[in-house]
Amino acid sequence: MSGHRISRRYFFMGSLFTVAGATAPSLAAAPAGSVPSLKAGGYKSFNERVNIASVGIGGRGAENLRGLSGENIEVVALCDVDSRQGAPSFKKYEKAKQYSDFRRMLDESGNDIDAVVISTADHMHATVALWCMERGKHVYVEKPLTHTPWEARLLTEAALKYKVATQMGNQGYSHEGHRTACEIVWSGEIGNVTEVHAVTSSPNWPQAIASIPSEEPVPSGLDWDLWLGCATMRPYTSGGWDKDHIPDGKTGPYTGSNYGFYVPHDWRGFYDFGTGSLGDAAIHALGPANQALQLGSPIAVECVRARKTSSFSYPLYALLRFDFPARGNMPPVSVFWYDTSRTGDPADYYHPQGLENEVLVPEPNNLAERGRPDIGSSRGWSGRPQTSTTDGYFASPLGGAQPRHRNGSAPAGVLLQDGSIFVGDKGYMATVGRGEGVQLLPAARWADYTLPPPVLPRSPGHYRDWLRACKGGVPACSNFSLAGPYAEWVTLGAIAYRFKGKLEYDAQARRFTNNDEANQYLKPNFRKGWELKI
Repeated sequence: MSGHRISRRYFFMGSLFTVAGATAPSLAAAPAGSVPSLKAGGYKSFNERVNIASVGIGGRGAENLRGLSGENIEVVALCDVDSRQGAPSFKKYEKAKQYSDFRRMLDESGNDIDAVVISTADHMHATVALWCMERGKHVYVEKPLTHTPWEARLLTEAALKYKVATQMGNQGYSHEGHRTACEIVWSGEIGNVTEVHAVTSSPNWPQAIASIPSEEPVPSGLDWDLWLGCATMRPYTSGGWDKDHIPDGKTGPYTGSNYGFYVPHDWRGFYDFGTGSLGDAAIHALGPANQALQLGSPIAVECVRARKTSSFSYPLYALLRFDFPARGNMPPVSVFWYDTSRTGDPADYYHPQGLENEVLVPEPNNLAERGRPDIGSSRGWSGRPQTSTTDGYFASPLGGAQPRHRNGSAPAGVLLQDGSIFVGDKGYMATVGRGEGVQLLPAARWADYTLPPPVLPRSPGHYRDWLRACKGGVPACSNFSLAGPYAEWVTLGAIAYRFKGKLEYDAQARRFTNNDEANQYLKPNFRKGWELKI
């Protein structure tokens, strides 16, 4: 297609987001000092410094601090319940005040803090965020925003009440590829989309765990009670895994250089603390579908199949289906999430008809040659080379060793990893990872395709987008008015893993209408003293 316009039927979709990312001055260096307008609620110069605190500063938290390092910020307070994990950041930002309890941090240093970056385990995201928002602090909360649908709605409402700048850490929303994918869909190029298939080779942590190892003494440096926070108390263990505890491999016990049973990393595989691959990878991979198709709330979610299941840990292989009703002129659509790994059966993956000879996942950041460079990622694929492994897989920035697909070296015609396929009545479109790349399928259709004109505003960078909002600028691209409803429907899938059969969902009533047992998982069972309300 040599040229085209955004279809009138889809144009309103893009206009909804235009104001949220309007062009604004760059964030340049400036003299030290907090931004007075943050507390007063007014607009202030982009040259003013933002005083940042961070809760959860090991692992992903440290990466978020690195992502902010090029901006005009001052790190004034750091908090981590595990001094072993926090040690590098505590040392790097030695002038910042150090805490293990975020509540004490807010009490003692609150007057010096403008905004807080939250990178804890999933089950504590909403708790920490709400404490900060109630005190007028802007918040950047790691994906998947919350642990449960109820908490997602709570943070959406809290952002409106407290009028603070918010952002979920799903960097894909800032990518050029993500925006271009939306515009291709809205142009009508692939017609009415009735299915989306997305897959990941994650997890890179154990799941389908059969039993819990014996209790161990809590190691020095870890406040286990604070790490659990709102969750039910349970004994600490660092693992000691073997074939009787997990089905594939082992990573424990924790020694300071590897991962333990719950902390600092493998909590993702437990229902009580994480959201599995949904919260780690799906929240990225399904971003283009969520925005392009304006998905809203599903009417049903179902775990279509699962293997190697557990009563307290996510299954190792599973397929989820989310059914969404018609939205405006868009027809009903089903979104499929293939939660699998490189040891899964290829028969479980998606094989689109008519593309048997195609490599389905596009190259990341493949739009530069078309005049659309990617400026939205703090940690894009383009800066992380693919590393071969001895068994014919490559290491991906989304984690884990994954089947090769570069240069057609993967089996053609099957969506194997870290990508999504949009199925329209006029053709297919594919995205990769978090939206770093996009293309039409088959490849021959993409070769001479002219991109539609931009409709969505372009991001100045994921962290810069949020800092701009902190200083009184336009809302960030994944602010909670957008991220909250998105996280709400994604985390419904974490509940579906526990049940056989379709769960019918009433979003207005916030309940499953055909399974009372499932309703107990919509909201956390808060430990006494940790309850949340606004």
